[in-house]
Amino acid sequence: MKFAALAIAAVLMLAPALPAFAQQDKPDTWLHASSAIGEPKYPDGFTHFDYVNVDAPKGGVVRMGALGGFDTFNPILPKGEAAAGLGLIYQTLMTPSQDEVLTDYGLLAEALKFPADYSSVTFRMNPKAKWNDGEPVTVADVIWSFNTSKELSPQISQYYANVTGVTETAPGEVTFTFDQTGNRELPKILGQLMILPQHWWEGTDAKGNKRNIGASTLEPPLGSGPYELASFEAGKTISYKRVENYWGKDNPTQVGQNNFDEYRIEFFLDQTVEFEAFKGDQFDWWVEPSARGWATAYDFPAVKDGRIIKELFAQTYNGSGVMWAFVPNLRDPKFQDIRVREALNYAFDFEELQKTLFFNQYQRIDSYFFGLPFSSSGLPEGKELEILNSVKDKIPASVFTTPYTNPVSGDAQKLRANLRTALGLLTEAGYHLDGNRLVDASGAQLSFEILLDSTTIEPVVSNLTTNLGQIGINANIRIVDGPQYINRVRSFDYDMIYEAWPQSFSPGNEQRYFWGSASAKEEGSQNYAGIADPGVDALIDKVIYAADRDTLEAATKALDRVLLANHYVVPSYTLRTSRVARWDRFSHPDPLPEFGIGFPTFWWYDDAKAAKVGGGQ
Repeated sequence: MKFAALAIAAVLMLAPALPAFAQQDKPDTWLHASSAIGEPKYPDGFTHFDYVNVDAPKGGVVRMGALGGFDTFNPILPKGEAAAGLGLIYQTLMTPSQDEVLTDYGLLAEALKFPADYSSVTFRMNPKAKWNDGEPVTVADVIWSFNTSKELSPQISQYYANVTGVTETAPGEVTFTFDQTGNRELPKILGQLMILPQHWWEGTDAKGNKRNIGASTLEPPLGSGPYELASFEAGKTISYKRVENYWGKDNPTQVGQNNFDEYRIEFFLDQTVEFEAFKGDQFDWWVEPSARGWATAYDFPAVKDGRIIKELFAQTYNGSGVMWAFVPNLRDPKFQDIRVREALNYAFDFEELQKTLFFNQYQRIDSYFFGLPFSSSGLPEGKELEILNSVKDKIPASVFTTPYTNPVSGDAQKLRANLRTALGLLTEAGYHLDGNRLVDASGAQLSFEILLDSTTIEPVVSNLTTNLGQIGINANIRIVDGPQYINRVRSFDYDMIYEAWPQSFSPGNEQRYFWGSASAKEEGSQNYAGIADPGVDALIDKVIYAADRDTLEAATKALDRVLLANHYVVPSYTLRTSRVARWDRFSHPDPLPEFGIGFPTFWWYDDAKAAKVGGGQ
């Protein structure tokens, strides 16, 4: 449900006694927090989150690594590569806790309310909220940020498509109105709106030039957050420094957090070089992307003598699910035949990779909501079956008769059988073998390119291309740098990519952005596959306008089942823990919260540990 990097995440089933949409019983009541599931944990007037150390020392430097670069500090433009870390500068109306599922507390806004029919939401601004130049954060800033973001960013416009207007309805109060009723997610996701300073963006820079929110810029921006941009070298490094007079330091959502004096990000164009830089103590925190790397790449002195700690964190994934997949672009006619798409899955030998590359660390994904209680299984029944029957004429008949399963390989005999099945599907689709080439009626070979942004996944993709080659398909790998990859994906300039869709415990409006017909042609959307299907659209609406939690779960399972039945992607695999290596200079609250590691937000620089490790500044 998060916009922007929608964070991804051990299976956490909902407790049976948890109230469903509990806050619907409090229409037009000012609420200090918003929860998509049940009641907020923390009451009005709470002083801090339970998982923070309120006495955490302030000071020190934390250094992060990032792959790629940046060319703008403008956070809302759909073009260009915005700098990492801008979330340290800019804030939202509400902010989440990390020991609850989908619960947000007031930040720039101190409270919200909405009517019983969810036709609008009103936020009451926090009178203490200020920009870092001392100016107050106002309703005008909210209205301007919303309208400007929708105007400039197709992504944001799609995400907030049901919001028809925003006005100041009382001093310090801003109301968003909706074009439909019953959408319980809209009040929550509007709390995630990033607020920008209108007076700064409409002002002039140090040279007297008028700023332009519609243009890229490398002028250090003004924010309301706990950090400000101190220095940078374009595309290479950024340093953020802690704001001493940060307005929110005593806000209960911020106490015990933002403990580092400096937050530095180092950028790299190559992942191998980046890892070598981590080994060389050029930055502090490394999330290992490779199973082989985790098993074999840490035989060096800093690990052996304990200066670097390896640790697995399940918290990252406790509150979310994911679909990682090979994604064919349905905007290309060759992938519009469902039989061609289904055939591709028979060529992916996950079981062989599990033995040879993955060190048995991964699970095969078989749902668009893998890791959440919305994954479909078996045959539909009950409320899910009712929902599917309501759109029966728009969805594949197989959803009622055939549960989705991934093909299983793992040895030569099983792979041969799967490739024969794939070849049968391709023959039905009009292809035939001409020697060692699979060709269509005109003699053109079935060929496509798989676009990647790093070499990390290349051995896995090679498994697929090698097996496809055995049935005459010419599939090639193309690796490009980060900026080129981003631009090509945004403009849908690819045959196939390897991508992910994160999911939350509250599926809703973002499903339109992932699979809805309107987003299929919207450049920059996450509808990577180009899905434009009336059955899928109808089921997305069933999810968004679900009247209660049981209906939401049933509708989401129905959506999952139909997406799987259409074979839009070749599901890949996932790891439900984060593999983290870190230089041992930091401490954290114990225990960590259930739904997040929180590094570096509520960790702190430990002088005693740092003295033993040395270096690091």
